[in-house]
Amino acid sequence: MGKKPEQLIIVVEKNEGAKIPYEISDNRITFGDDELTINIERYERDDANHIDICRDSFGNLITGVIPGLADNYAAQIDIPPREYDFVADGVDDEGESREVPVPIDFDLKKCTLTLWALIKI
Repeated sequence: MGKKPEQLIIVVEKNEGAKIPYEISDNRITFGDDELTINIERYERDDANHIDICRDSFGNLITGVIPGLADNYAAQIDIPPREYDFVADGVDDEGESREVPVPIDFDLKKCTLTLWALIKI
């Protein structure tokens, strides 16, 4: 499933120890043994976005740090703000050239996956 993860996203290993396994296919990251899949492109916004991946007290992978439920921190995904190109779109009422923002295609290579050896929260 997918290409080598290091080729598709920036990977940072934050501490020593075994990390959660993951695979990348298109713009999706699958953690564990098909436990949790996240479509990263879906989370791109005009502002930077950050997703926490934790293991809960039942051993399940979850997104977010939920007090009382999230036991171990496993990974973070950081998605930079959406970028835009500006293209000509006619002229305005005063005869000036008008430009409109057009989103640039999502690029997973600009995102960062930070992996943690499971640490107690």
